[in-house]
Amino acid sequence: MSQVHYLEPPPNWTADERPTLPGSPSTPYHRPPVRVAYGLVSVLVGLTGGLGSALIAANLPQIQGQLGLTPVEGAWLQAAYVMVNVSSNLILVKFRQQFGVRRFAEIGIGAFVLVTLLHVMANDYSTALLARAVSGFAAAPLTSLALYYMLQAVPKRHMGAGICIGFAFSQFAVPIAWIISPPLLDIGDWRGLYLFELGMALCCMAAIVILKLPPGVRIRVFEPLDAVTFLLFAPAIALVAAVLAEGRTEWWPDQPWMAWALITALVLFLAAFFVEHHRARPLIQTRWLASAEIARFLFGALGLRLLLSEQTYAAAGLLRTLGMGPDQLQSFYAVVLLGTVAGAGLAALLFRADRFIWLLVASTALIVVASFLDQHASSLTRPSDLFLSQFIMSVASGLFIGPLVFLGIGVALSKGTDHVITLFVLFSITQSVGGLAGPALFGTFQQYREQEYSAQIVEAIDPTDPVVAQRLQAQNQIYARYITDPVRRNAAGLQLLSQTATREANVRAFNDVVVLNTIMAVVLLTWSLLRAVIRTRAARAAQRAAKGAV
Repeated sequence: MSQVHYLEPPPNWTADERPTLPGSPSTPYHRPPVRVAYGLVSVLVGLTGGLGSALIAANLPQIQGQLGLTPVEGAWLQAAYVMVNVSSNLILVKFRQQFGVRRFAEIGIGAFVLVTLLHVMANDYSTALLARAVSGFAAAPLTSLALYYMLQAVPKRHMGAGICIGFAFSQFAVPIAWIISPPLLDIGDWRGLYLFELGMALCCMAAIVILKLPPGVRIRVFEPLDAVTFLLFAPAIALVAAVLAEGRTEWWPDQPWMAWALITALVLFLAAFFVEHHRARPLIQTRWLASAEIARFLFGALGLRLLLSEQTYAAAGLLRTLGMGPDQLQSFYAVVLLGTVAGAGLAALLFRADRFIWLLVASTALIVVASFLDQHASSLTRPSDLFLSQFIMSVASGLFIGPLVFLGIGVALSKGTDHVITLFVLFSITQSVGGLAGPALFGTFQQYREQEYSAQIVEAIDPTDPVVAQRLQAQNQIYARYITDPVRRNAAGLQLLSQTATREANVRAFNDVVVLNTIMAVVLLTWSLLRAVIRTRAARAAQRAAKGAV
């Protein structure tokens, strides 16, 4: 580990007050009312940081309609945010360590307010796309700030519970966005969403300025080669995110630019790793990336994020395919919100170092149960039919994040504090890029299966079959009052039958997505159980050895 260069002498903190890491605030004693205030600011900042992206995802069709965008252009609005957001931790973690958490907080929330104001003034696609890209960078500090404010709200002995709750706020934002979107759209179309976000951002700015975080340790960390690494790594991640976001919309084999984007990303990654591998004080610990422990962390983190995509793509996508709009989905997302809150609360209550791996196993097991319950959907499925399964899935979503982060931090700190940046970058990639990879994987699989089922259904439709003929006659009667020409009326009936066949094919394809997710979850659960047993036995053996040495 390299020598630490302090930019100012650290105060004479007690053990309870000393910051855990450079760049994090100290944890002095606060009176109960002050702790409550810190907790409320954490809730406000965390939800505000997550709502920006969530409101776009929940209302993308309406925004596309208002701006006159195609589905491809609409997908770029979501891609632009992730393209910039993922790589921002490379710079922001070091900025926080060198310039202090207070300056980090004030600059971060100021930038977020300005970007939100830019959203309100956006009248065309180019401005909206620029605003989304800049928002990806400006929103990145808010997740860290929500966590730091929550850690001020709890005693240091309950830091683990605070981390579970602090990280969960970004997960709460997605169901909240779906719940509040219909009334916001009624008030002021799509600009009502941005005005609400701007109001939240201004409230955050006032709260952060009034109730400041305690100071932490400032150390010299920036080096000239950091800029080189960032300029290589950031566009590589952006290209991968763009391909994952646009792949199933523009369709993978039809777009040569996607292949060139992935090739360019690979070259940039290799160049960045070459630079980092030969640095004395690297930004990314390339040698650590090759270790078995970090490979296991990446596999588990990415696997859980992919599995949880079943909720956002398969369950919600099925309901939207069956004609459920934002108003009908409010109760569905209310259940999702309750499940996520319950999962985060359960993780905070059960938080203990020897339980981390078992909490992750429990989360994976819940995903298996939820996926199994969702395998038999039909065209008559309604939101209420998915309440139980999606509540279980949401509990799993809220349960895994805190233990996973703590496992990663423990591994990083065992190597040295200079490994923490690498951990944060990897965790951000698994959650953000994994959030794009899940819908890309499931969406591609679903489209393939839908085409197969559509061909099978159409092939099975024989107009000479008495049952089919009766169905066509019944559908023709629907148009009898409006279409007098029998030929046109028959064509309309056939079109309606074709739409019904497509709907049924989509339902079957979504069921296949859930089956695929179940298989993947069972594989991850088996692996997690094996790892949990191995870790538990190793811990017990270490305890016996320590007792024998005494």
